[in-house]
Amino acid sequence: MDNTVRNEDMAILIRQAASIAKHDLDDLGPVTIPLGAQVSRLTGRKYLNDAPGIDSMGIWECSPGRWQRTIMEEEFAHFISGSARFVPEHGEPIDIRAGDTIWFPRNSKGVWEISENVRKVYVIIDRPGVVKRMKARVKGMLASRAATPSTAPRHVAHVPAGAATQISGG
Repeated sequence: MDNTVRNEDMAILIRQAASIAKHDLDDLGPVTIPLGAQVSRLTGRKYLNDAPGIDSMGIWECSPGRWQRTIMEEEFAHFISGSARFVPEHGEPIDIRAGDTIWFPRNSKGVWEISENVRKVYVIIDRPGVVKRMKARVKGMLASRAATPSTAPRHVAHVPAGAATQISGG
């Protein structure tokens, strides 16, 4: 069952994200860096991918376990079921429950401790740094050059051999 509504303006409504059946989400596999015998598994669904200023937006769910993760880009999330704890590399543990909303700055590194299945809706915010913006600008310039047919320079005057040219002062 599709629980999303889109209109021409690109508004995306995810209806009742907490009640979407797990089998209607995509299996994203196990976490990358588990820290115990119980390996968390991830499910989710992206509803928006690579929009200007947004890397992705969707639903994410995780089963119990403990694992390490670096959140590479800024993330805004609203937890809709379950509970978890995020222990930042530098800072106090953050206990998160259904109904809580959180923002993580880019490069947030820490350990997730998932005590029960947890589900959130999220937006990964893409605020490119100087290097990323410069790469995008160069890529755009190269793409526009590739799209334009190569022609001879337009402002070259062809002077017949032996002809004199006169430069007047002005």
